[in-house]
Amino acid sequence: MEEGKQEIINRFDNNVRGRKPDTSNINQDHDGKAGHWLEHQMGIKINNKTEADLFGYEMKNQTTSGKITFGDWSADYYIFKDYKYFTSGNTGVNRDCFMQIFGTYKLDKGRYSWSGEVTPKIKNFNRYGQKLIITENKDITAIYSYDQDSRQNKKDIIPVNMQINDLILARWTSNSMKKRVESKFNDKGWFKCLQNSLGVYTNIQFGKPITFESWIDLVAEGVVFFDSGMYQGNNRPYSQWRALNNFWDSLIIETY
Repeated sequence: MEEGKQEIINRFDNNVRGRKPDTSNINQDHDGKAGHWLEHQMGIKINNKTEADLFGYEMKNQTTSGKITFGDWSADYYIFKDYKYFTSGNTGVNRDCFMQIFGTYKLDKGRYSWSGEVTPKIKNFNRYGQKLIITENKDITAIYSYDQDSRQNKKDIIPVNMQINDLILARWTSNSMKKRVESKFNDKGWFKCLQNSLGVYTNIQFGKPITFESWIDLVAEGVVFFDSGMYQGNNRPYSQWRALNNFWDSLIIETY
């Protein structure tokens, strides 16, 4: 067996298998506290590096949401940073304005967000006139088309200079996405740590590497999807790229 893979299995056996996450020493308000426990147990240091987590393998934790994240990958272009459309010199103000125009208001949160049903998906426009397209050079683009916006009050929401078709809201270039996907998933591959119904870690699974070409094809099919979580009051874009668990399961080649 390859040395790096054996070391990962050894760490799982010695520090994780048969245990439940102990998050008592981790910020209880943090949604990813169980994941941080697992990272610590596996010897992964929290950082902003773009390469895979351990010995060329990217680590994924089992989730209860039914979907697993490739990465939180911000777009290379956002319309709210384009002074042709948003003229305030303050990016935060422009961003809030963007969400008031192209997002939805969450009554329970008391704020606007670019998330949930307004998030553009591949193939079809949503009722807010938004969708994702893949260009010839394999950029991913979120567009807005006024003619596809089915809301009765759209003329009161959308500024006149944006009442057009194929308005680019965000763009992820193929060059940047290729680096992100392949630096994380196309070295040795990836692994996932499994828990039973009681939350106890029981197994570790390894999956085959993922190239950008195969990944972008999955975006085109809707298997990989954009899951935006942008909201007012937080400067992070929260641009999550995800796939359902059954997709990840289809890539598994070994279980220990």
